[in-house]
Amino acid sequence: MTAGNNANDPHEFPGDYRPRYGRIPVMQLQPQLDDNRFPSRASVGEVVPFQAVAYREGHDLIGAEIVLTSPEDVTERIRMRPGRPGLDEWVASAQVTAVGTWSWHVEAWADDFATWRHNAEIKVPAGIDVELMLEEGARVLERAAADADLSEAERDTLLRAALVARETTRAGQERLAAATTDVVLGLLAQHPVRSLVTASDTREIRVERERSGFSAWYELFPRSEGARRNPDGSWVSGTFRSAASRLDGVAAMGFDVVYLPPIHPIGRTNRKGPNNTLNAGPNDPGSPWAIGAAEGGHREVHPDLGTTDDFTAFVARAEELGLEVALDLALQATPDHPWVAEHPEWFTTLADGTIAYAENPPKKYQDIYPINFDNDRAGIYREVFETVEYWIGLGVHIFRVDNPHTKPLQFWEWLIHEVNARHPEVIFLAEAFTRPAVMQSLAKAGFQQSYSYFTWRNTREELEEFLTSVSHETSHFMRPNLFVNTPDILTEYLQHGGRAAYEARAVIAATATPNWGVYAGYELVENVARPGSEENIDNEKYEYKERDWAAREADGSSLAPLITKLNEIRHAHPALAQLRNFEVHDADYDQILTFSKHLSGAYTPTGIDDTIIVVVNLDTANTNIANVHLDLEKLGLPAASAFGVVDLLSGQRWTWRSSNYVRLDPGQAHVLHVQR
Repeated sequence: MTAGNNANDPHEFPGDYRPRYGRIPVMQLQPQLDDNRFPSRASVGEVVPFQAVAYREGHDLIGAEIVLTSPEDVTERIRMRPGRPGLDEWVASAQVTAVGTWSWHVEAWADDFATWRHNAEIKVPAGIDVELMLEEGARVLERAAADADLSEAERDTLLRAALVARETTRAGQERLAAATTDVVLGLLAQHPVRSLVTASDTREIRVERERSGFSAWYELFPRSEGARRNPDGSWVSGTFRSAASRLDGVAAMGFDVVYLPPIHPIGRTNRKGPNNTLNAGPNDPGSPWAIGAAEGGHREVHPDLGTTDDFTAFVARAEELGLEVALDLALQATPDHPWVAEHPEWFTTLADGTIAYAENPPKKYQDIYPINFDNDRAGIYREVFETVEYWIGLGVHIFRVDNPHTKPLQFWEWLIHEVNARHPEVIFLAEAFTRPAVMQSLAKAGFQQSYSYFTWRNTREELEEFLTSVSHETSHFMRPNLFVNTPDILTEYLQHGGRAAYEARAVIAATATPNWGVYAGYELVENVARPGSEENIDNEKYEYKERDWAAREADGSSLAPLITKLNEIRHAHPALAQLRNFEVHDADYDQILTFSKHLSGAYTPTGIDDTIIVVVNLDTANTNIANVHLDLEKLGLPAASAFGVVDLLSGQRWTWRSSNYVRLDPGQAHVLHVQR
């Protein structure tokens, strides 16, 4: 029940100055970005934590709630609860369930009944102002009973309590008890007596489709799938049609997205040879990221892969299997790209008249010209937008963007806004291994997913810090995709840790955050590096790679069964579809990483809490023993309780408590489901 006008009403003030603070200060709203410059971000089904600071002068108590409005203009009120003691924090969580822009604000008010109850429970037992306190209580209860949202029975309950509070023939304690029964307190919790109601400014949350926040990616080169070597050493390229046969295996492992590197014609000028050498032979296919040849540019498919019809058939087959195709968007050109002849102004010309190559000193990419986005801004912006529209028309709704940090941030903000305004289902993944401020700015500008530093975080301390940061500090705008490897990244941990390293990293990536990915060959533990580099030897970027998937699965050496099990677990447990619920737990050995993902039953399909505990041995050479110490509050469990767990990887069952003994072989893990 609200008493009086909104306390923010400026007409109540004499003079010209209007205070910035409301009658009850409400500030420091979270989530918000850069002083509300951009909307915060979430995906369908995500549980969003809200926070504000609100207080009033003196000792009177206040209440607060989130007023959350969906894109369909349906408003829900969620009562907030006090946060950390002494900081005047108020917190609440709500699940967003539809794509679109949600708006929200906080309302705070003087909680007149709570204030009266606090004072009365001190004064009445002490015999201080007993009649005055009980009369005030009766009046507050009568105000509460006037709430139009109450039923007749609820109204009668409050009025009867007010009558008893005034019965001077009864003892003061008895009258106070009648005014504060559990039934009365329950009604007043749902229908508080509010005065001095103050509303904060409004904030927005941009909610995107579920796959933007929960997905498993598999990267493959279509030219390698079905490729075969001729007797003379030359190769016959795989095609979209032959690559389509690999989709069954990808889908069987439980992946949601199959990501293709660029599928366009590859230039011949300065084509790179095997292992990034400068001396390509006549049969070397070149890097797919060297886009553009006589056959066309960014809107054509490489003739070795087939036709546009072959590509759309590939997309259709993926959809039949429950997969989406993600396409690489690499905004660069070879010297042979039609853009170079038709629009030389789209590139940077050096003092000697030549066009600048792409560089990342000491690396130089002689087969690529970077785009200059400033010489003809309107022209290049329009060309890229129309190119993205072209592929959307062919069924592509996810784009993995190559090196977006080397293009103007303003361009990405514009492009993603323009595309999503017409196609809100389209997802952009930023492949940007760069400085934190740049990565975060790309996410704020619109990228729905981002590569991250995960591949280089390998110790327990590094992982705990990194995973906590992406799950809490930046989770209101940035969604990390934990790729375990890429064609360019084969870390020392993977090179030297063998199968155990591959298993440990897969478990962590698949369970710690909702988005993860692998590059083809991970399941075969391809871990031989080119000397002095972090890349696989015989890198698939520069040559064909022939793999016998069936043979490796038949002999039991493939990690496909583990990956399949991890993706099954992810889809069966809604706690793993959430980003912001990651919590670290302790173990008394520094090679044992322990974390949990807990989701309240209020947000699960069954109405039952879903809790996963993950324990991983990061040591790839030794079996390790440790005591794992759990914070049961973070698991939604009472302190000192015993509970059943089942290991979703092995099927074993145990009874666990706050402290538990574990013994894990190299790279092995428990993925435990708490039994309720």
